[in-house]
Amino acid sequence: MSSSATTATAAPPTTQSTAPATHPTEFNPPGDIPDNAVFVDHVAPGSHVHFTVPEGWAQSAQHGTASFTDHYNSIAIQVVAAPQAPTAASARQVDVPQLKASESHFQLIGIDTVSRKGAGTAVRIRYLIDSKPDPVTGKVVRDAVERYEFWHHDQDAILALTGPRNADNVDPWQTVSDSVTWK
Repeated sequence: MSSSATTATAAPPTTQSTAPATHPTEFNPPGDIPDNAVFVDHVAPGSHVHFTVPEGWAQSAQHGTASFTDHYNSIAIQVVAAPQAPTAASARQVDVPQLKASESHFQLIGIDTVSRKGAGTAVRIRYLIDSKPDPVTGKVVRDAVERYEFWHHDQDAILALTGPRNADNVDPWQTVSDSVTWK
């Protein structure tokens, strides 16, 4: 007698997880300013120029420039006499050569004219530089800089926003550059 055996393959048991759904963890590379940062008002030294910076940043002033720093980022503003408004052409002819001579490994990205909520039109110079060496490790970071030149009644407010090249600081930098006003 011959018998034929059939083997049934059972499907693996199904399990339903009762664990809560997980969400991807947000990773902020070094230098990212949180989008939920709280901004506070400041006045540029010797002027009527108001602007905001993230709360809690270290502040210093030297030679008429106010600087704010936190880890890898910095914001600096200086107000100087200027008989006429800057233009993209004047920035290319005057400012870029000065920056090239004073900044470590200066690399121009672009010059354009932008509109901001507070002070209106500004000339923006975007460039890359090397940071100062870390005092402990000696390492240098490639920084991205957005420099704005706002002009109002014979004054030029020069705002420089600096942070690591690949940091996502678009929104915080927009907040700061939008906040520049004369009061």
